[in-house]
Amino acid sequence: KEPAAGIGAAGIGERLDLTFFFSVSIILIPIFNKEMFQMDLASMLQTMLSSDSIAKMGEKTGTSTDEVKSVLFSALPAMLSGVQGQANNQDTVAGFAGALDAHAQDDTSDIAAFLSNVDLEDGGKIVGHLLGGDQAATMKAAADKAGLSTAATGSILGAAAPLLMSLLGQQATQTVQAQSQAQHQSSSSDGGLLAGLLGGAQQQVVVSF
Repeated sequence: KEPAAGIGAAGIGERLDLTFFFSVSIILIPIFNKEMFQMDLASMLQTMLSSDSIAKMGEKTGTSTDEVKSVLFSALPAMLSGVQGQANNQDTVAGFAGALDAHAQDDTSDIAAFLSNVDLEDGGKIVGHLLGGDQAATMKAAADKAGLSTAATGSILGAAAPLLMSLLGQQATQTVQAQSQAQHQSSSSDGGLLAGLLGGAQQQVVVSF
C-alpha cells in the first residue's frame, strides 16, 4: 500500500497535504464563530502530524509510521466532524466545552513526552464520544486502508485523541483570554470556557488559503 502523502521531517515535514488540510478546514470552519476561528488550524495540524508525533504514536501503539499516517489521514476528518457535532448539539456543548477546558491544562510543550504518557483507554473514550454511531464504520475503513486490525487502529486514534483535545482546548483558551477584556464575556453560562463562542456554530467563515 502507498503511504499517506504530505508528512515528512520539518514541522509536518515536507508540507501539509492540501487536500487533507482543506477537508478538515471545511469541517472546522462552521464549528466556531469568526472570532473563535482565529485559532491556527495549520499549526494544530502540524503539531499532530509532525514526524515526532507520528513516530511517538507508532512507538506507543507498536505500529509503523506509515500505518499511523494512514490511520490519521483516514479518520481525523471524521473525528473533527465529531467535534463539530459536539459543539453544535445543545445537549453536549456544555460537557464538550468543559472537556476542552480540562484538556487545555495538559502540558504539550514536549509532544514526545505527552504521547509517551498518553492514556490509550481514556483516548478511546474520547474517540467514542467524537465518532459516536459512526465509530465502527470509521475505524473499519481506516483499518482496511492501513492494513491493520481495528484494535491497532483504535490504539492509534486513542493516542491521537487526547492530543487533539489538548490542542483545541489550548487554542480556545488563548482566544478567550485575548478577547475577554474587550468583550467582557461571562463564563457563568453553560459551556464555561467557550460560552459565547459556540453560539456562532452555523456561521460560515471565509478562510483564504
